[in-house]
Amino acid sequence: MSAPLRRVAERTPPGRDRHIDLLRAVAIVLVVLGHWLAVVVTYRGRIGGDTVLAFVPWARPLTWLFQVMPVFFLVGGFAGAASLGSYRRRGGDAIGWFLCRTDRLIRPTTAFLLALGGGALITLLLGADPATVGMGVWLACLPLWFLIAYVTVVLLTPVLLALHRRAGLAVPAVFAVAVAFGDAARLLSGPGVIGAANYLLAWAAVYQLGIAWREGALSARPRVAVPMIVGGLGALVLLTVPGPYPVSMVTDPGARLQNTSPPTLALLALAVAQTGVALLLHERGGRMLRRTRPWTVVVAANSVIMTVFLWHMTAVVIAVLALYVTGLLPQPPPGSAAWLLLRVPWLAFLTATLAVLVAVFARFERRAFKRRAFERRAFERRAFERRGGPRPAPGPGRAGASTFAATMAGAGLVVAGLLGTALTGAEGLSAPRLPVHFAVFFAVYFAGAALLWAARSWHRRVTS
Repeated sequence: MSAPLRRVAERTPPGRDRHIDLLRAVAIVLVVLGHWLAVVVTYRGRIGGDTVLAFVPWARPLTWLFQVMPVFFLVGGFAGAASLGSYRRRGGDAIGWFLCRTDRLIRPTTAFLLALGGGALITLLLGADPATVGMGVWLACLPLWFLIAYVTVVLLTPVLLALHRRAGLAVPAVFAVAVAFGDAARLLSGPGVIGAANYLLAWAAVYQLGIAWREGALSARPRVAVPMIVGGLGALVLLTVPGPYPVSMVTDPGARLQNTSPPTLALLALAVAQTGVALLLHERGGRMLRRTRPWTVVVAANSVIMTVFLWHMTAVVIAVLALYVTGLLPQPPPGSAAWLLLRVPWLAFLTATLAVLVAVFARFERRAFKRRAFERRAFERRAFERRGGPRPAPGPGRAGASTFAATMAGAGLVVAGLLGTALTGAEGLSAPRLPVHFAVFFAVYFAGAALLWAARSWHRRVTS
């Protein structure tokens, strides 16, 4: 482990909940492994593919172990509530916090989209099949679905925190009821927009559980954790085995209803059980991470976590071209013993490829991390030097209003650009539409990122 990372680990504030960082790292590792293991690639003159669930029905219950996106939103709610409270105690406001919080998300995502767009354009100019390029871009962009929801709930954190302080655990309960109504609309072939609201409502419910944990409404004790585990798993079994929901917690080609697109009540039941496991292991995880070596490993993983997540499906695209198009990897029937054995070289190649991508692109995430730490120290120093306590946050004056407007517009454009990019279908787009589609939505995203950068600069000037 490098000396700089070890120094960062040793300088960790004593009040930091290290178990939260461990959960974040474990969640992303399991998501990456789950995606890699589930991919089935075919090449018979043309690249094709599917998920292993289309061929191996017995793998569906295993998705309960690998579908850990709820853990990431749980951790996000905990960390968001903690950092927003700390930022406000130092004299900051919610807009400044959001701009600081999303900088580490936006920078690596901007680098990812620039590289991906440039690569797609070059391959098209070289005469590649537009449908194949579209499929590759769609596959590489799969992680953006998570980012759309996550940026939105981070923006809503001040509201969600205020709601918790007024209504407590009733807030995620109300969100869960709303998700159930959305599921009913889908099952009864009602208006699609009702079910689509679950993309936000379900993830906001899990994020709210993280806020409740941070605020003390959920304690890390067995008397709280065990009922959540038992109740969550019991509800999950009832909802999926005899109930209307599929067993698979990821996309299942054979199911009429999907548990992730949009998220369902069944996925929320899994989230409750996972929250209980996180609470139950809290004390044990905290004890383990008091040691320098394991904590340094967690710090190292978290320093590149967005880069790993953004690029892990691009590694799959590269592996398909390197292993299947060239004929280096055989194509036995999915689920057979030979296919399972070939998962070993498949995972090894993907790991090596992702390591190279992280080595190249992690600098953007680490630069944002370093800048955030620098700005936090500068902010604390200014607050300390000012007499009479921290300076009040900027009011509704001209500069403050401009920053607020730029932040809201920038966040909206970023989410819209990511959504348009992620909506590219697996079948790809026709030759005339592919460049135009990505040019439009990439431009929307970059306009939003530029507005957030400008808002960040204005906010620093107003508060300095």
